[in-house]
Parts: sequence; C-alpha cells; structure tokens
Amino acid sequence: MGVIIIIKQVVKIGGSLFPKYAIDLADRLENTGSLIILGGGEFANLIRKYNDEMDFSEETNHWTAIDCMDIIAKLVNDKVESTRLAYTIDEAMKISDEGFTPIFVVSEFLRAEDPFECSWDVTSDSIAAYIAHLINAKLLIVTNVNGIYTQEPREPGSTFIGKIDATTLLTFQESSIDVMLPSLLLEFGSDCYVVNGKFPERVMSLIDDNINDYNFDYTQIIGE
Repeated sequence: MGVIIIIKQVVKIGGSLFPKYAIDLADRLENTGSLIILGGGEFANLIRKYNDEMDFSEETNHWTAIDCMDIIAKLVNDKVESTRLAYTIDEAMKISDEGFTPIFVVSEFLRAEDPFECSWDVTSDSIAAYIAHLINAKLLIVTNVNGIYTQEPREPGSTFIGKIDATTLLTFQESSIDVMLPSLLLEFGSDCYVVNGKFPERVMSLIDDNINDYNFDYTQIIGE
C-alpha cells in the first residue's frame, strides 16, 4: 500500500515565472503534499491590454483571465511527469493520494462556486487563498520578487518587509499580491507567505519541515 500524501499547502505559482521557473518549481514539488495553482501570466496581461483599448465587460475580463490560468496550468502539466490536472477538489485529493502533484484547472470549479465579484482586484492570488481556506491548507504565493516592499522594488527608497499584517497591507496602493488578498486573509483568519520562485530552494524551505534554512528574504502576511 502506497503512502497517502495529504495536501498540506496550496502553492500559487505566479504567471511571471512561466515558463522555465514555473515548470522547474512544479517538478520540485513532487511528494511535498502541494496543490499547485498557476497564474495567468502574459496571457492575462494581454486581456488587460486589449481591455484598455476596447473596454470589455467586467464579467468577460474576469472569466477570460481565469481561462488564461487554465492555459498555463495545462502547459506546465505537459512538461512535468509528476503532476496531473485536477478539475475539482475531490479530484485533487485523489491525485495527491495516488502520489502525484495536482495542478488545479480552476475555471469550471469557480464557475460552479462563483465566490467572487468580477473584478481585476481578484486574481490567482485570491483564488488560491479561497481554495487553501476550503481545504485548510497553508498558502504560499510564489512570485518573481522576494516578497512585499513598501513600494515597487525598483523604486528609490523601496524597503523590503519581512512580516506585515493584512490590515496594514490594505492601505498599500500596489504590491506583489492582488488587491483582494488581504481582505480574504482577514476574513479567513489565515496567514500566507510570499516568496521568490526563481529560487526553488526557498519555497522548499517554507514547506519542508526537515529544512530549517530561513536565511533568505520572504514575507509573512498575518491575517489573524
């Protein structure tokens, strides 16, 4: 009888890390009890660009951006032998029990649940937080920067923040997470971690109890 892997964390891999970093990290997450959610990346950015020109409806923008998440999920899954696509939470649990890493294709699930208003404030970050809450899992937001900064990291005077409460984060005009996420963390009473996926060992340090190397920058957002 095989070892049953319980889903311990939802790992949202930002679309900015696609293709190479996202594929490499998904491969590294084998046997870690992770459920992967992919961001929409450049595909979703194109929707934003076209919307600036044509002013599509909020509903169409919202659902086509989520479709972009599905596209990247399928592309990453194609390159990683240890992953399988999941379309429901039950299916994700079954895939995990079978020893594979589920990559959640979220659009059908979200259309059935419909937990969010249609808005650019809701991206894959908030979607990952919602799913992590449903399955009582830890949440990691994996992006292309080290975590949360006082302003854009490249701006003069920008300062890195290692720990911040979600209430304070609500006052930020812009950060490396979406606008809705701090509100959801407060609603759910849960924390999350923002970490740079260009260094997969950092992600592994935050999810593997046997690794205690925290000598790197990451941000913990306190939602309680």
